[in-house]
Amino acid sequence: MMDQKYCPKCVRTPLDATDYHGEEVDVCRHCGGLWFEKNELSDMLSTVDNGNDEVNFEEQLGECLGASDLNCPDCAESLQRFHLLKDFELEVDVCQSCSGGWIDHEEIEQVEQSPRIRQALSNINGGTSWKTWVFQFLSQMPVEYNIKPHLKPIVTWSLIAMNVVIFLMYFGNESATIEILSQFANTPAHIAQGEQLWTLLTSTFLHGGIIHLLGNMYFLYLIGDNIEDALGHFKFLVLYLVCGVLASVISVLFGPDRVIPSVGASGAIAGLFGLYIIWFRHASLTFMFIVFQKKLSPVWYFAIWLGLNFWGMFTGAEGVDYGAHIGGFIVGILIALALKPYVLKRNPILGMLTDPAAQISR
Repeated sequence: MMDQKYCPKCVRTPLDATDYHGEEVDVCRHCGGLWFEKNELSDMLSTVDNGNDEVNFEEQLGECLGASDLNCPDCAESLQRFHLLKDFELEVDVCQSCSGGWIDHEEIEQVEQSPRIRQALSNINGGTSWKTWVFQFLSQMPVEYNIKPHLKPIVTWSLIAMNVVIFLMYFGNESATIEILSQFANTPAHIAQGEQLWTLLTSTFLHGGIIHLLGNMYFLYLIGDNIEDALGHFKFLVLYLVCGVLASVISVLFGPDRVIPSVGASGAIAGLFGLYIIWFRHASLTFMFIVFQKKLSPVWYFAIWLGLNFWGMFTGAEGVDYGAHIGGFIVGILIALALKPYVLKRNPILGMLTDPAAQISR
């Protein structure tokens, strides 16, 4: 008869053998923790990682943090504390003598998802290359490092295509441009009088020039796929349009007597910036300091972007609808905070990366 094992955390509570993802492991019925003997955790990870039989738990472990307060249920040696992954600071307890591992109940899901977390961290923490440097130096546009989406961003692609097609319908034709702007651009003085209210939406699909269009469409392409993946196609489309309309409304409030029409998707995209900064705060965006490319978190990147918008607004710089940018961004932040529990529940990897107990490095 095998010797009875006791929970390393509860000490006096016996462990019961149970089946977990096809592996026989020991569970503490009091605290819910699991004890995996040698190779059991690697076999379990292989099962949850789509049958990948090369998952090795010990090889995934990050930094050793020293001795734990817990003792091994098998050999009574002191367990050692490790980060679950190299850049994922969730702690697990491992016996270096018999290669067993103790997982607290609240850590189980993170350990199960560790293969996906490792891939996500690889995407986020990937290094820059000379190709991205050349692209950003020539375009002055950032490069994104984020979790790869699972859904094809068909709404993002469709919005980009729609904006391009609409622009080509009047680009280069002065009379068509004048007619389109008079009917579908957001003119605050008209909106303030209750006229042409449809332009709060239609103006978000118009652009004043090629550079204006390309800049907006690049940012929509850059971050739209992740947000669409987090929300689903329909909800993403609805929130994009809501952000666009509310940004237009705020633009009117910033100057209700303006007769200069406002166009562009930047208000809606600024709303997406707000969603992105809350839900994907562990992503990276590169910023070009003259010739030096630097990876920044979205918090820092969009803080710089927001600061430039406030600077332009207060200095009276013309040609940019700062009210729509700032308003759209604030709307996006508020929506992101309201929907954060739903989004993190729908996307467990995002929730784990956002967990304060499991910070990641860059």
